[in-house]
Amino acid sequence: MQIFSYQPPMIPWLDIRYIDRDIIVINKPSGLLSNPGIAEYTHDCALTRLQERYKDCILVHRLDCATSGVMVFARNKKAESSLKTQFQNRQTKKTYIAEVDGHLSDANGVIELALAADKANPPKQMVSETGKPAITHYQVLSQANNKSLVELKPVTGRTHQLRVHMQAIGHTILGDDFYGDDNIINAAKRLQLHAQELSFTHPYSGKPMQFRCAHPFAITQK
Repeated sequence: MQIFSYQPPMIPWLDIRYIDRDIIVINKPSGLLSNPGIAEYTHDCALTRLQERYKDCILVHRLDCATSGVMVFARNKKAESSLKTQFQNRQTKKTYIAEVDGHLSDANGVIELALAADKANPPKQMVSETGKPAITHYQVLSQANNKSLVELKPVTGRTHQLRVHMQAIGHTILGDDFYGDDNIINAAKRLQLHAQELSFTHPYSGKPMQFRCAHPFAITQK
């Protein structure tokens, strides 16, 4: 089992992109947990930082600690129920940007590989014929210096889905200290995975909502 060293970023403390009486949208930095773990040292997270300011804030979905990008939180029970239902029923649309090792042979494609918990190495996941179905669409945006910038659109929302899928096709996400070797880990200061866009229906007005926080990666897009 890997030892989890947690040193959450202090700047920015919170990057709030939208707020109304029902929802709060933030751009979560890499290195900050979405919600607290069991250990006391994991109390500092996106949820508790928001609750210091907005006591009614409720978690409805998560991003991996190392993943940055768009997250939405609810501010009341109706909003919580609506948003959780949308995530569970795959009514939300999510777009991630990743910087991966190597050049993909196909400019776009679909990865359909079932995933299950790697019980010998928690909290890792692995490809397994007996696992839960997992589907990811990908599109290559640019390639340079034996690395590629890729747009990823998960249909399902399995734990570590994008990280395991990219590793499984031979293009591990750079900076991935769970699924990468030393070369992958040392290739970037952080996991090069960012939740760039999130679309959902507003829980009160029913209006389509779309939020975008541009990825921070240096490789040039086409």
